[in-house]
Amino acid sequence: MKTIGKLAKELGINIETVRFYERKGLIVQPLKPDSGYRIYDNTHVNQLKFILKAKALGFTLDEIASLMSLSGSCADVESMGLQKLRLIRKKIADLQRLEQVIQDMTNSCKANQDPNSCPIINSLS
Repeated sequence: MKTIGKLAKELGINIETVRFYERKGLIVQPLKPDSGYRIYDNTHVNQLKFILKAKALGFTLDEIASLMSLSGSCADVESMGLQKLRLIRKKIADLQRLEQVIQDMTNSCKANQDPNSCPIINSLS
């Protein structure tokens, strides 16, 4: 049982991050007693750890909300994971194409004999 400040510090996040996840409905804000501070328990800690790990894997907050609601349905979770994997592979392929274009452009600079002309600038014009 901890206050929002202790919870945030334990997880290495900002208090506003916890509040943001509360506003998004990813975690439930504890009731505030008449006197004192809201108390967060291990359920909150575990939910926040889940959110942080899922974000680190590239899941959006909407996807995380879906994952949290599908906790018992492995087939649905697998489907979401496969969809995310396809997206990641597409991004990797796009980045590899971009890498090749930039590599070709910088190679053209190395081969350039005209100090008053830049092949990269010319190709972007």
